[in-house]
Parts: sequence; C-alpha cells; structure tokens
Amino acid sequence: MNIMSIDGYNARIEFDPELDLFRGEILGLNGGADFYGKDPGELRTEFKKSLEVFLAVCKEKGIEPHRHFSGRFNLRISPELHEQLAIVAGAEGKSINALAQEALRERIAG
Repeated sequence: MNIMSIDGYNARIEFDPELDLFRGEILGLNGGADFYGKDPGELRTEFKKSLEVFLAVCKEKGIEPHRHFSGRFNLRISPELHEQLAIVAGAEGKSINALAQEALRERIAG
C-alpha cells in the first residue's frame, strides 16, 4: 500500500504525472486535506503542514477532525456469493457477519 503515517494520521500517496509530483490525501478526516511533494522528505514535511492547518481550522470552527465510523456498512454482493458465504459460515458454526469480519481482519493485517 502507498500509505504514509504521521502522528497517528494516515495518507494515501499517489504520483500525479501531470504535475510530476507525488500527491498525498489524509484519510479518515471530516473534510479534505491533501499535499504535494517531489520526494518522500518533502511529502512528509508537507503532510505535517497540511495536517497542522487542517487541525487548526477544525479547532477554530469547533469541528471534530476525525470522521466518525459507526461500525456498520452495506455490502452488495452477488446472490451466488451470498449463498456460498452462508454455506461456509453455517459449516463453521458462524454467522456471515463473523465470517466477513475474519476475512476483513486478515486482509487488513496483510
């Protein structure tokens, strides 16, 4: 993954060929914050600056900087996959939700 982390905040890093620069987008915020740099050192410096500005604006406006996640989301899958999940989950004595959580944890752990 192209992730850069600073002070518990994460940003997705991509190369922008039109600008010939790397672009970072800070993830999990209640708003948008991005930054640019030509190399990892400059990206890290700009990440810190962008984050500081974003946090200052949030404080000034009384906004919680972190996006709230409820722990619920809808997942649309094919009926065939749904059936296969139900069979595997039942065979393991688990709910589809428990099976999906295990799979997601494994994916995130890498």
